[in-house]
Amino acid sequence: MKKVCAFIIIMILAITLAGSGCAEKGASTPVLENQGKEFEGRQITVCSGAGLIKPMTELIGNFENETGADVEVRYGGSAEIFGILTSKECDVFIPGDYYYTKQAMDRNYVFNDSVTNLTLHIPVIAVPDKNPANISGLEDLAKPGVKLALGDPNGPAIGRVSEAICEKAGILPEVENNTIVRTATVNQLLIYVVSEEVDAAIIWEDMANWGEASGKLKIIQIPEKQNKIKTIPTAVSVYTEDPELAKAFNTYIAGEEAEKTWEKWGFEPCNS
Repeated sequence: MKKVCAFIIIMILAITLAGSGCAEKGASTPVLENQGKEFEGRQITVCSGAGLIKPMTELIGNFENETGADVEVRYGGSAEIFGILTSKECDVFIPGDYYYTKQAMDRNYVFNDSVTNLTLHIPVIAVPDKNPANISGLEDLAKPGVKLALGDPNGPAIGRVSEAICEKAGILPEVENNTIVRTATVNQLLIYVVSEEVDAAIIWEDMANWGEASGKLKIIQIPEKQNKIKTIPTAVSVYTEDPELAKAFNTYIAGEEAEKTWEKWGFEPCNS
């Protein structure tokens, strides 16, 4: 009888422990399922203007953390990344000027309904902190002996824009004569100014917030009537192999959460 009772007790304990073990496994299953992210294991390539490197680095990191996606990015002058777009190696296209997006729309390189304006892009004059040439306005860029760095008109968006600004002001021949270097990216213009190799350059206003510029340069505003303020757009390439992910990223960088990052880096969001 004692053996029977002992056997019954052992069986009850075994069933209880087995039931407890199943309960623990069952409870852990939802946790494992929740660890999966929407775009885990999927990848896109973003082509971005080099002048956007600061906010884009932050936005891409946030998007990857939230979605599990792998976002590769290729930075360059707007004309350069336009070339990448045409070679079908780009999922999301973000140049520094709407001009290039319009070209892409006209040639059916992007989905027109995906085009969204992100922020304003405002040209300004940048001079070294001590302003050795005493630059105070656009006309001073035409003075004899002033050393300038400008973007290549066939490279970064700021190059084409700078040329248009100077032509509008009637000082383009003098400015071209004073230009000692043309750069492939706007980032290089910043280096020339902070290293005091030139007296001035035309760059984007938001770059004054970069750590590289801190305490090393001054910004001189160009009056609105003389300026050519642009917008930064984003668009999804028609060649993307993952349109769902590309559209999700395109929407994300234009959303309310991303707006704080754009503002943090000195950009002025604009209505799309």
